[in-house]
Amino acid sequence: MPPVLRNPDQPGKMDNKHMPTKKTTEAELAAKPTPGADGICIQGYEGCFHQVAARQFFGKQVNVIPCASFRDLVRIASDATQSAGAVMAIENSIAGSILPNYNLLQKSSLKVIGEVYLSISQNLMVNRGVQLKDIKEVHSHPMAILQCLDFLEKNNWKLIETEDTALSAKNVQQYKSKHIAAIASKLAAELFDLDVIAPDIQTQKTNITRFLILKRTKDVVEIPGADKASLYFQTNHSKGILAQVLTTIARADVNLSKLQSMPIPGSRFKYGFYADMEFEQKKQLETVLKSMEALTNNMKFFGVYKKGKLVKG
Repeated sequence: MPPVLRNPDQPGKMDNKHMPTKKTTEAELAAKPTPGADGICIQGYEGCFHQVAARQFFGKQVNVIPCASFRDLVRIASDATQSAGAVMAIENSIAGSILPNYNLLQKSSLKVIGEVYLSISQNLMVNRGVQLKDIKEVHSHPMAILQCLDFLEKNNWKLIETEDTALSAKNVQQYKSKHIAAIASKLAAELFDLDVIAPDIQTQKTNITRFLILKRTKDVVEIPGADKASLYFQTNHSKGILAQVLTTIARADVNLSKLQSMPIPGSRFKYGFYADMEFEQKKQLETVLKSMEALTNNMKFFGVYKKGKLVKG
């Protein structure tokens, strides 16, 4: 359940319900539509950075389905009666890979059809007319507060940790507070009619999150100009076997842009590998995969798609 936040202007409990989502047409979705599906799953509340990424890929009118957890996101995205796919964060340039999400992806039947690299912008926002001198408290997710400490510590504000950045913005707007500010995305400020009183307050200006765009297998269509692929594989752990796999990839002039090791459940410190590979011609990928068959086992192919571009969040 979302936390109960104290409002210094107006005591009482905050509304814990999800915000309504906006409608869109199936023509705005990137892959073949599925009967009954009317939205894209995101983790978090409307106005969060997952929605910012969804808008970058599908367009501003995309209908989003807020999910409480990544597990819920994968479950709902896998159901054709509930959604048309998902946007899921997979790694961050500061915090690294989100390892549990790799496991969720592997256990699912979802495929990667695209990606978004989002430059995270944290912003201090208030109700209209509120000035910096009026602020007594700042509410946000603990990670967002941590990312903005250099700015926040210059002021004598009480810092309140909450469940979600966008939810904090919603609560500030809902209670018309004159003394509470929130840290969230510019989209949250737009959705909840808040003023961004201090933009880009994050200490580390280079903070990029990579999001995967996911669809069900039967909804995937071939993507023209695809130049990136994601897969998982295991080896027999004999001496030098991983080096042979890497050499095979290099010989095909394919760029191994990411290699993430993960323990194999139930094994004694044996590892599987998640890999992202970039190429110019699809034939290069086909050559690599054919060569890898003799060197690997339990390979799972997640998808072929176009490399994502860096966009401002």
